[in-house]
Amino acid sequence: MSYIKKFYEINNKIKHLSQLTNLVIVTKNQDLDKIKKLVETNHVHFGENRVQESIEKWSEIISQKPNIKLHLVGRIQSNKVKQAFSLFHFIHSLDTLKNAEIFSKLETNSPKKIKYFIQVNLAKELQKGGVYTEDLSYFLDICKKKLNLDIVGLMCIPPVNDNTEKYFDKLKQLNQQYKLKELSMGMSADYELAIRQGSTYVRIGSSIFKD
Repeated sequence: MSYIKKFYEINNKIKHLSQLTNLVIVTKNQDLDKIKKLVETNHVHFGENRVQESIEKWSEIISQKPNIKLHLVGRIQSNKVKQAFSLFHFIHSLDTLKNAEIFSKLETNSPKKIKYFIQVNLAKELQKGGVYTEDLSYFLDICKKKLNLDIVGLMCIPPVNDNTEKYFDKLKQLNQQYKLKELSMGMSADYELAIRQGSTYVRIGSSIFKD
């Protein structure tokens, strides 16, 4: 089955489950020809993990297709924030005050406003980024009130081989607690469960591109 056909099948399944959920096609490690063919379907939301790779692949495409919304779904190094700001429309992995402050300064000198998700590390996994639950209130308050960032929602990546639904439910509760409108959770293996828990952005790559 071609990746274009898989994209249509998954996108139709998502729309059947919820009209409020957006598919972010994660195109990391994919070649330019495949990306351009997906762009030709008029799909809007695409995601990347690495800033430098994204610039090399997407700068020209976005100049020709300004309606595209590019999402950074991987961790951000502080020395890449300026480059990320120039290209991306959504950041799903905001989790440090240092990066938040840099984004805020960049927005002060630009008409551009990015939409941000705060990544939450619900299980306190050392190998993953994300704000711990007990620090979330303070972090969110600084980002919104002091730095004037447009925080639209929360994001998580549940632990492997654990009760995924429990973590999705917890993130949903936190999102409601802080009155945030969007929710970024769910990838290829668990996006249907995430949608049932209220996710408005699912990040899918391997289910579309794998043979």
